[in-house]
Amino acid sequence: MTTTIEEVRSEIDALHDAGTYKTEPVLSGAMGPTVRLAGGAEVVNLCSNNYLGLANHPDVIAGAKKAMDEYGNGTASVRFICGTFSVHLELEKIIADFCSAEKATTYVSCWNANEALVPSLAGAGDAVISDELNHASIIDACRLCSKKVNRLIYKHSDMSDLARCLGEAADARRKLIITDGVFSMEGDLADLPGIVELAGKHDALVAVDDSHAHGVVGRTGKGTPEHFGVQVDIVTGTLGKALGGAAGGFIAGPAPIIELMVQRSRPQLFSNALPPAVAGGALEAFRVLLSEPNRVAHLQENVGYLRDGLRKLGYEVLQSPTAILPIIVGETAKALRLAAAMLEQGVLITGFGFPVVPEGAARLRAQVSSVHTRNHLDKALKAFEALKSEV
Repeated sequence: MTTTIEEVRSEIDALHDAGTYKTEPVLSGAMGPTVRLAGGAEVVNLCSNNYLGLANHPDVIAGAKKAMDEYGNGTASVRFICGTFSVHLELEKIIADFCSAEKATTYVSCWNANEALVPSLAGAGDAVISDELNHASIIDACRLCSKKVNRLIYKHSDMSDLARCLGEAADARRKLIITDGVFSMEGDLADLPGIVELAGKHDALVAVDDSHAHGVVGRTGKGTPEHFGVQVDIVTGTLGKALGGAAGGFIAGPAPIIELMVQRSRPQLFSNALPPAVAGGALEAFRVLLSEPNRVAHLQENVGYLRDGLRKLGYEVLQSPTAILPIIVGETAKALRLAAAMLEQGVLITGFGFPVVPEGAARLRAQVSSVHTRNHLDKALKAFEALKSEV
C-alpha cells in the first residue's frame, strides 16, 4: 500500500511540475455577480452557473428556509420508503409544466438523473446514440448500460453521422438519441431540429440534457426546445445552475417513462430524496423565473454585450445565444496561468484543460449572469484587454 500511495503522490507532483495542478478559490460570501474571496478581495464573478442571479435571491432563500422549517433538514429516506414530501410533488408539477411534459421526477443531481434515465430505459436489444461531446454524466450513463445495449457515438452535431448510427441501430427494439442542449465546454447548441427530424424517420426517442439552457435559452428561458420551436420526448435538467443554484436534478417526459424511473432507476431507489430546503428553494426559483421573464432578456443582452466586447478586442468567440463564452488558448498550463492573471485583475474566471477538454484545446470559459452590471462586464473586458498579448 505504501508503494501505491507514493506512486499517487508522484502523479500529483507531476501535475505541479507541469503547471496543471488546479486550485479551488475559497469564497467567504454568497454567490453573486461579484464574490468575496476568503482573503477578503471582492472580484467580478465570471465563472458561475448562477445565470439568473437566483442563488442569493431573497425569495429563493425564504423558500428554502420555509421548507426546512416545515419538513426538517432532510428526508432520511429514499422516495419509495418514506422520503416523498408534498414539496417534492409540488416542485415536480411545476417542472413538468415548465418542460411541457406530462410528468417529472427529481434526483439529488442531474448527474444522477442522467444515470437514472439511460440504463433504466435502455435494455438488451436496445440502442443508445450519443453526441461525442456530451457531458460526462451522459457518457457515464451510457457506460452503465448493459453490454447487450448497442452504444453508438456520432460526431458532434453531425446529422449525417447521426443518420449513420440510426441506420446501424435499425433492428434495435428501442432507440434513444441523447444530447446536451447546450454543450458546456463549447457554448454551442445541439441541432435539435435535425435530431428530431431524424428521430421521427427512425422511430427513435430524443432526450435532451438542458442543464445549461434552462433560464438561459429560449424567449422565456425554457431551453433549447423553446429556442428551436420543437418538441422532444424527454428533458433532463439541473436545479443547481439557473434554477436556484443549490443542487438537484430532474427528468421530465411522458408519464409512463417517469413511472418507469420511479419504479426502476437506481439513483432514486437507493439515494435519499431531494433535501426539503433544496426543493423549496428551487420551487421559488421557478416562480421567480416565470413571473420575471425580463431576467432572461437581460441575461441575453449581457451575453451579447460581453461577446461583442471580446470580438472588438480580437478574441474569437462562437456566435451563440448561450451564456457560455469559451476562449481557446491551447495548453492546460497556459489556461491556468491566464486565469490566475485575470484574478490579479479582479476577475474570477476558470481555466479548463485536460482531461475536462481534449489536449491542446484548453480554454478560459466566461459565464454571464443577468445580474452582472455593465460596470462588471466592462471591468472583465478591461482585464481581457490586458491579457490579449499573452493569449
